[in-house]
Amino acid sequence: MTLRKSLLATSILAATLGLTACGGSSNNETTTPDTTTPTNAAPTNITLTASEAGVKENVSVAQEVGTLAATDADSTSFTFTTADERFTIEGTKLSVKEGTVFDFEAGATVEVEVNVNDGENDFKKTLTIDITDTMDYDFLNADTSKSNVYYTGQVARFVQIEELSHFILNASKDELAADSVFEEINKYYKISEYKDKTDNDGKPNGVSLADKDKATTEYDELWGSESLNVVPDNAKQSILTEISSSHKDLYGKIAGNDNSGQFKNWNLDDSFVGWAGLEGADNTPRGFADELFKLLQTTAKNVGTESGKTVQGIEIGSPYITPTGIDLQQLIEKYFYGAVVFSQGTADYLGDSKDGKGLRSAHTDTDVDEKGYTKLEHQWDEGFGYFGAARNYADYTDNEIAGKISENDRASYKGMQDTNADGEIDLTAEFIWGNSSNAAKRDRKVVEVDGKAYQTDLTKEAYTAFFEGRKLLNETAGQALSSDDAAKLKGYAETASVAWEQAIVATVIHYINYVLEYKDGDGVAVGLDAFKEENYTEYQLSKLGKHWGEMKGFAFAMQFNPYSPFVKTEAGQMAFAKLHNLMGNQPVITDADSIDQYKLDLIDARNILRDSYEWKDANGDKLEGAALNALVEAW
Repeated sequence: MTLRKSLLATSILAATLGLTACGGSSNNETTTPDTTTPTNAAPTNITLTASEAGVKENVSVAQEVGTLAATDADSTSFTFTTADERFTIEGTKLSVKEGTVFDFEAGATVEVEVNVNDGENDFKKTLTIDITDTMDYDFLNADTSKSNVYYTGQVARFVQIEELSHFILNASKDELAADSVFEEINKYYKISEYKDKTDNDGKPNGVSLADKDKATTEYDELWGSESLNVVPDNAKQSILTEISSSHKDLYGKIAGNDNSGQFKNWNLDDSFVGWAGLEGADNTPRGFADELFKLLQTTAKNVGTESGKTVQGIEIGSPYITPTGIDLQQLIEKYFYGAVVFSQGTADYLGDSKDGKGLRSAHTDTDVDEKGYTKLEHQWDEGFGYFGAARNYADYTDNEIAGKISENDRASYKGMQDTNADGEIDLTAEFIWGNSSNAAKRDRKVVEVDGKAYQTDLTKEAYTAFFEGRKLLNETAGQALSSDDAAKLKGYAETASVAWEQAIVATVIHYINYVLEYKDGDGVAVGLDAFKEENYTEYQLSKLGKHWGEMKGFAFAMQFNPYSPFVKTEAGQMAFAKLHNLMGNQPVITDADSIDQYKLDLIDARNILRDSYEWKDANGDKLEGAALNALVEAW
């Protein structure tokens, strides 16, 4: 039986007084005992000890707020409750309920009323909880307090690249071999007719739509009802026009066709580097795209013929894998990541080569397009959009970004996360696209050298630069940038662009390693050595072709970045040309001696990529020597 402290003390005191009266006095007067029941005092305070993690904004999973405690003169047992539906209490632990999302920009604190009961009495107190301002890429117009971040066109083109890749992967041999295949490809690549433009000197100066009104109608008719194949089932946007209602395709933005912010005239003959044998207009970014589509049709036509067999006589049944070992689905997809996505992101939007574009855009009008941004803010956002990160990218682990979660990661963050807890994935804010995923895949790799662990943090390098640049613009919106702020912004742009490029380069290295030597999950060798024997299988060639296609496809990208070490100097440009000569136009699988030489060539190519950058570890220290070599070989 448990007695309250006050009642126990009264009983002892009464007994003591009684004994004294009986044995220590001759007074005949008797003392009347006090039989009044002591009053239980109500609790007088509630305190909250915050959890170490704190409460973060833009998180829809449950979050522990902290531990509750009460002050009470005569009680030690308490029950805490709250009527606030945003919170739950278990014992003394106060938590944010799953599905509740706070926004620091809307309020740095939030209040919750908590009640404590000591068994008889109640006490209520309103507690103030601090919201942690995470590095979420969401900025507000100072006058309206509404978000002014928009980059729907960039997401639309990610979807078009992925939809094109999905079409190639799933089309039949007959579909890819037919003359109508180019009409199918143009549903994603070139929806409408364009006309070439020239400058005052008669040189190519990009393209424009031949008929804008007709193009708008064509886009609406094609994509206004067509369900998307490459988005999650719970995507907020299920058709392309829900992402971007205005005309979008890949042709209009491939390097050279949108010449407004490019540092190089890509539509000039022989502007493109990386594919031997092309000449003149064919040797341009758009010319090479046409070559790839023609090769795709030819490959499909050759299935089942002598031309569809390898030099060893092995018949290849896939309509998009050449008998020479090129996976065209992968090569085409990754090429567009460079010639459209990376080119637009770094040169057009983060570059400063032309007035009125990229970093040289106006910053004084704060309601451009009636969306609450300056033109410079919007240009920066479009560059970020092509990087592909979700708005709360910094809240993800590398595993979650890469879509390779472990028991220590959150399943609800696997490449996407319903940040606002509305039950849908907003493809323009809550989904991981493109190279932002590649950065995390490379950051996951950890090597140990002399007892010390090494890994990169390209996700942090790129995202932090994007965030800090946008923060600077948000704080200065409405006024022209000072020379100091302009220099800072240029620094952020270069840091973001180079870290982004390093994520691509590390991925090229990753696939060089896979082409050199790789075994699948069943232990089947699919690296180059497997092709020294003439009894390799179609499966082995398809795996080699996939890895080679990704290696080569990603490797085109660097030439489109004005901040690239392969662009900024003549020596860098020569190194880039050498890199692609070493890789060639296809993997070498003809004979053992040639394969051995090709392996040496790929190692040379890998070394060029390694040595062209200053690599940093996760602590920001320079990676070099044995540590860098170990990481490069492990990627």
